[in-house]
Amino acid sequence: MEQAQVRNDWTLSEVKALFNMPFNDLLFQAASVHRQNFNPNKVQISTLLSIKTGACPEDCKYCPQSGHYKTDLERERLMEVEKVVEQARIAKSKGATRFCMGAAWSDPKDRDMPYIEKMVKEVKELGLETCMTLGMLDNDKAHALRDAGLDYYNHNLDTSPEYYQQIITTRTYQDRLDTLDHVRDAGMKVCSGGIVGMGEEAKDRYGLLMQLANLPKQPESVPINMLVKVKGTPLENVDDLDHFEFIRTIAVARIMMPKSYVRLSAGRTAMNEQMQSMCFFAGANSIFYGDKLLTTDNPEADSDMMLIKKLGMSPESVEDYSDEAYAASLESAIADKETSELFYPA
Repeated sequence: MEQAQVRNDWTLSEVKALFNMPFNDLLFQAASVHRQNFNPNKVQISTLLSIKTGACPEDCKYCPQSGHYKTDLERERLMEVEKVVEQARIAKSKGATRFCMGAAWSDPKDRDMPYIEKMVKEVKELGLETCMTLGMLDNDKAHALRDAGLDYYNHNLDTSPEYYQQIITTRTYQDRLDTLDHVRDAGMKVCSGGIVGMGEEAKDRYGLLMQLANLPKQPESVPINMLVKVKGTPLENVDDLDHFEFIRTIAVARIMMPKSYVRLSAGRTAMNEQMQSMCFFAGANSIFYGDKLLTTDNPEADSDMMLIKKLGMSPESVEDYSDEAYAASLESAIADKETSELFYPA
């Protein structure tokens, strides 16, 4: 097969044609693209910690952290730096190579920035890659985070531009694109994806992937979330997305963004081992790992490690790709089933 090229000029008809391919043909093409660009038996592992939970002023209809909806989520203030660093140590001991910190904000305020920058510096000193998701960023804050050593910034587009207003009204699609521009201009890597299963039509899944792939530079990391329906949010009763359609979304994302990490994010508790394995075959090569992501359940860490081992795969390491390192991380994950209610989806 001809080497897949990174393109930023995808058309809607081209994306639709990919989604409508026979399932086996689509997976074969996606798996081939994956093998051209990555080791198909390595999985990048990230852990996500909520460093400030609830009372968000945005009205994202999927999110239990929104202050607009009544959910069972308890509000929490910004965590102390020392507690964040301790959770990062635990994450690293269980095999994570990237530590992501999320705060339920519309945007970080000036008074919070010194604490945020200190978190980045101290987590970075542990030898972990750092990622944050704090809402919208202006140019100055993006550069401040870069100067603190932040590697990645996560800011999802969520859905297509056409469906966006059905999900969020408190910030615009352009606001999100502007934040990604600020992140990129500051020299950080971009983590940006979306959520499927929010009642959107197939054309909205096409549109989401087209927007991501046609950014001036494709995101280094693309989290694909399957909606986790939370009681009290406007989407709590939306129809489930067909699992084959989710796998198709993973496969098309891999073909359109051949050099990006495609991450299985929220919704993995609804996926059995066979479905997750098919997603890996279709080109997913990153997972969020831990008992929780932001505010919803995630498969237990040792279950993830056991599945990875069962498939003959191993965690990717930024420092050590040896069998001994993998064995050590696996043993640690199984023996130390220590959990934290602060680990929550992205």
